[in-house]
Amino acid sequence: MSNKSLTPKSIAKPGGQYSHGIEVGPDARWVYVSGQVGWSPDGKIEEGMEAQTRRAFQNVLAVLAESGMGAKDIVRLNSYITDAADVAKFRAGRDAVMGDALPASTLVVITALVHPDLKVEVEAVAAKA
Repeated sequence: MSNKSLTPKSIAKPGGQYSHGIEVGPDARWVYVSGQVGWSPDGKIEEGMEAQTRRAFQNVLAVLAESGMGAKDIVRLNSYITDAADVAKFRAGRDAVMGDALPASTLVVITALVHPDLKVEVEAVAAKA
C-alpha cells in the first residue's frame, strides 16, 4: 500500500498544496529530516524568501534521496517562517520544488531562526512501503 491522502469532505478543503492527513501502510520505512534552511552547499544563505524556501526544500529532497525517497513519500511537513507577509513567496518556493506532492503540513510564523538572515526552516517526515 502506498501512502494515502486523507481530505474528508466533512471539513473545509486545504488552504494550499497539502492534505489534511496521510495514511501510511504497514511495513513502511520512515525517514525523519531535521530542519533544513536556505543554506546552499557552499554554505552561503540564499537571497530572499522564495530562494531560501526553494533551497530548504531542495535540501529536504537531497536527504530523502539518500534513502531512495522523494517528494511523494513525504507524509508530514512543518515549516517555520519569520514574516507573515512572506507566505505567498514561501508557497511559490515550496510549490516550485514539491510539485503536486500533498503531504500533511503546518506553517508557523515565528520571530527568528538560528541566523538573523534566515527566513524559513522546513522539517519533514517521509514513509515508503
